[in-house]
Amino acid sequence: MKRYYGLHVCLILFAIAVLAGISGYQVSQARTDKNTSSRPEPTPEPTPVPPPTPTPEIIDEDDEPIKIEAELVNVLFTAADSNRRFITDLKKEDVRIFEDGRPQNIFTFYRQVDLPLSLAILIDTSRSQERTLPEEKEAAKGFLEDVVRSSKDEVAILSFTGETTLEQGLTGNVQRLQRAVDRVQFVPPAGYIGGGVSTGTPPINGSSGNIMAATAIWDAIWVASNDILRTAPLGTRRAIILITDGVNTFGSKKFNDAVDAAIKSDALIYCIGIGDDFEYTGVDKGVLKKLSESTGGRSYFPESELDLRHAFTEIQLDMRSQYLLAYEPSNAKKDGTYRKIQIEISNPAYSKKVKLVHRQGYFAKTDSGKPAKK
Repeated sequence: MKRYYGLHVCLILFAIAVLAGISGYQVSQARTDKNTSSRPEPTPEPTPVPPPTPTPEIIDEDDEPIKIEAELVNVLFTAADSNRRFITDLKKEDVRIFEDGRPQNIFTFYRQVDLPLSLAILIDTSRSQERTLPEEKEAAKGFLEDVVRSSKDEVAILSFTGETTLEQGLTGNVQRLQRAVDRVQFVPPAGYIGGGVSTGTPPINGSSGNIMAATAIWDAIWVASNDILRTAPLGTRRAIILITDGVNTFGSKKFNDAVDAAIKSDALIYCIGIGDDFEYTGVDKGVLKKLSESTGGRSYFPESELDLRHAFTEIQLDMRSQYLLAYEPSNAKKDGTYRKIQIEISNPAYSKKVKLVHRQGYFAKTDSGKPAKK
């Protein structure tokens, strides 16, 4: 009986121990759950809110800014001393410019040495050039070889007598240009046998002069300016190299028509005055000088083949040694009128013998944005 009683006591104690362990576990688990549930959850970072788009300010029409379209006038010029040496160190404060006698404020001033070129070479093939034409062609081809940069420059070749022939349009391909020069040939007039002998055919255009004198210089310049250079890319330096004796005997255009056309296309005219066998007697130096000076170019009168090549070299140097001056004209009227330009040296340190070469004027634009037509 005592054995069973002791066994019962042991079973009871064992049961109590098990129940106590279970209870302790539940209490510990409850505490853990309680501690876990009471721990605050991590606060998520707030999502950035984009700033509100500002409401555009309503501007009354009367308060809108006024746009002023300023038309700058660009003038290229060269400066040389009494020995024809180019002056390359001029500064903005060394010069002043006038338009119709009124001083203008210079907006831009710098020396240009690498501007792309757009050139038209005009070769007279009339009777006066028969003997000198081979030398002219060789000098022209040498000029093309030395000057033209195929990636930047472009040249057109034209020949003329009573009419103008486009031998080659604007291109930077030197080989094409040289082939075009090779194609240029003396064009004998009707009734011409050679050596100055005529068959007695009636004079051209009803004139009483020599039938071999049909030379339309002004027409050729007009065509080169309007049909060739006026379509050249913007920002290029445009020029006409004219090889002739300067004696115009034919055509529908006048001297002023040629000058105006060149000015409107921003083209300088370089004249190489050559007569029969480099003789001065057949060259009108006065008209060629006036023609070049009116547009800002120069005139050359070679007496030999060497002089002729030197003239082309001078033209190259001239085009590479120019200054660009830009100003906003005080006369803002868009009336298409001709405005006269004058540039002077203001720095007394420079000799008074410095010669400035530039175009003598320009045509103001009209409301359409183009110079007035004549």
